[in-house]
Amino acid sequence: MSANLKYLSLGILVFQTTSLVLTMRYSRTLKEEGPRYLSSTAVVVAELLKIMACLFLVYKDSKCSLRALNRVLHDEIRNKPMETLKLAIPSGIYTLQNNLLYVALSNLDAATYQVTYQLKILTTALFSVSMLSKKLGVYQWLSLVILMTGVACVQWPSESQELDSKELSAGSQFVGLMAVLTACFSSGFAGVYFEKILKETKQSVWIRNIQLGFFGSIFGLMGVYIYDGELVSKNGFFQGYNQLTWIVVVLQALGGLVVAAVIKYADNILKGFATSLSIILSTLISYFWLQDFVPTSVFFLGAILVITATFLYGYDPKPAGNPTKA
Repeated sequence: MSANLKYLSLGILVFQTTSLVLTMRYSRTLKEEGPRYLSSTAVVVAELLKIMACLFLVYKDSKCSLRALNRVLHDEIRNKPMETLKLAIPSGIYTLQNNLLYVALSNLDAATYQVTYQLKILTTALFSVSMLSKKLGVYQWLSLVILMTGVACVQWPSESQELDSKELSAGSQFVGLMAVLTACFSSGFAGVYFEKILKETKQSVWIRNIQLGFFGSIFGLMGVYIYDGELVSKNGFFQGYNQLTWIVVVLQALGGLVVAAVIKYADNILKGFATSLSIILSTLISYFWLQDFVPTSVFFLGAILVITATFLYGYDPKPAGNPTKA
């Protein structure tokens, strides 16, 4: 049963990661009449959907009893205000990261974004060393060097990229790159900070995601008011929403839950395999379906290096003579 859950969670992760990037890219570049949907409102709606999903999971764990659900929420959230407040920091950073995702995919093709975003492995490793005193092995340090080399190859300018940047006046390769790099740093810090909190307390992942979603909704609404307040007052909160927009929002809401399931049921090697498969699928679909990406030999070299680094970082050689733990 656990093996089935392992591969099921990884399959869902591949589907969620690939489809989110591609549908978001398509939704941000699709030319339609009327106003385009606001990414700031989409982030808020995704947080609210995530809260609803986590509430349902806690309700299920409470043997489908509303009274038990209310008691859990009261004991774990209302009666522990300081524990809840600890989630405000990573929540605010995750909200920033989710908004940067839209900025990046408005300016970068899906394949380039997917490969470059793997730099979060580097930032997560560096924050793990500094914040959790985690020690990295030789294979992990080597993987980080390979990772940086691969991303540098992917970002290497080509003639096709220069032509694309001239054709897409609304897009900017530099803006997209800065958005991805900032998202990598925010992802690394927030992820390690969240891991530290999870290790210090015994609250369930679903309760923690409810707390994250609560603060994320607040920070998201603040962003809507500050950056898109005039547009919302003019055309409404759900301006430009269509079926594709709702698909993007639901996929984004599923992201944190899928990652939590993978952490629970899978291991780093299989997670690396899922990430690599997602990169390959994004590249193929971006080329054949979206037709906004022309791969070069340098890109392929960079992508292979990044995929290799992803596997190598999760590689954990077992000492000879020691039995492996189940």
